Amino acid sequence: MMRFDGKTCIVTGGGSGIGRATCLRMASEGGRVVAADLNADAAKATAADIV
Repeated sequence: MMRFDGKTCIVTGGGSGIGRATCLRMASEGGRVVAADLNADAAKATAADIV
């Protein structure tokens, strides 16, 4: 996977499943991640795991 240094990554469905895994991976690769999800609590949980 490519590095995401200096990039902003918007992930829909970022609260669970593949979207959550994508958020975590992009953050670990240096990206600034926006986790968008209909379930706001799940998106907040993903964000908390990234920080």
